[in-house]
Amino acid sequence: MRKRTLSREFALQVLYQIDVTGESPDEALEKFWKCREEEGIEEQVSCFAGELVKGAFSRMPDIDGIISRHATNWQLKRMAIVDRNILRLGCYELAFRTDIPPKVSINEAVELAKRYSSIEAGKFVNAVLDKIKAEQKK
Repeated sequence: MRKRTLSREFALQVLYQIDVTGESPDEALEKFWKCREEEGIEEQVSCFAGELVKGAFSRMPDIDGIISRHATNWQLKRMAIVDRNILRLGCYELAFRTDIPPKVSINEAVELAKRYSSIEAGKFVNAVLDKIKAEQKK
């Protein structure tokens, strides 16, 4: 698995953990990495995952507002936790990370949805992030 793909997978897991437990990003990341100490995760992978978690969390009100505007007929609180956090991660990359091509962000988010949720979730994530991407171009 590519390093950034693995980082996004870890970031999703930590965002999910934060959503469920209410922990701070620092606390959640510390616990997450401590449980994986023996896996020998490369520093580049853990650093990028940490950037994504902290960046998405710090912009959560903005990100949730953007998602809510584009997830037609869906309330954020009623979405599956995993889907909500995949959208948060993808939206963060689209709206606040100019160093990542939008096509990559959307594709990675869709693949996360297919892997951790369902094929239908992949279509949903794709549709919402495509709308967000179109708004970002304006």
